[in-house]
Amino acid sequence: MRILKALLICSACAFATTVPGLAQTVPTAGMSVQSARITVIGEGVVHGAPDMAILSIGVTTEAQTAKDAMAQNSASLALVLERLKAAGIDARDLQTSNLSLNPNWSGYDANAGGQPKIVGYTATNQLTVRIRALANLGAVLDAAISDGANTMNGLTFSITDPRPSTDAARVLAVQDARAKATLLVEAAGVRLGNIVSIAEAGGFVQPAGPMFRAVADSAPVPVEGGEVAASATVTIVFEILQ
Repeated sequence: MRILKALLICSACAFATTVPGLAQTVPTAGMSVQSARITVIGEGVVHGAPDMAILSIGVTTEAQTAKDAMAQNSASLALVLERLKAAGIDARDLQTSNLSLNPNWSGYDANAGGQPKIVGYTATNQLTVRIRALANLGAVLDAAISDGANTMNGLTFSITDPRPSTDAARVLAVQDARAKATLLVEAAGVRLGNIVSIAEAGGFVQPAGPMFRAVADSAPVPVEGGEVAASATVTIVFEILQ
């Protein structure tokens, strides 16, 4: 009798192991079977004309003493600010971005045991200027360099309100992701299902064309705005239907 029971138990075990996937086909309470999925990255770019320029200029002065270097720098910068305001730049669009004062050291002969010494000071004041009327940009540049501004660190173009362009780029990014996913699953012989998740990886607005061109003997300085590009990137997870 005991031998018969053992044989019955072994037969039941053998039967269970001959049904592959039995445990997976009957999930227990609280468990679910995840469907096949595909993850794609979509990108969208929208080009447009800029409506604002951002100019970085500076005044650099040298003098024997720190006090004189700062005094000369402040006087030159005051003239630059006066010219910029006269050219139509609002006070809200003028911002000091870097103010520095550094000693100028002389060289020394290491073999003779000499030591370096301060022979003067250099004062630098950087100014960030937003120009909202691009038609006046050349005149603004000319006004800035005519009274003391002797360094220019960059000129970039942007959009005052980038939201519409960025939103349009987001739409293109989603469309791009769906098109990629559809192409891939159809090539694999299956169908694209619903969206499981969407994540935005980021976006930005940057110049997309020629930005700056200057001719030394012409006034005001000629400038070309070119284009700016708003971009967006999204990551989308889709279900795959058999």
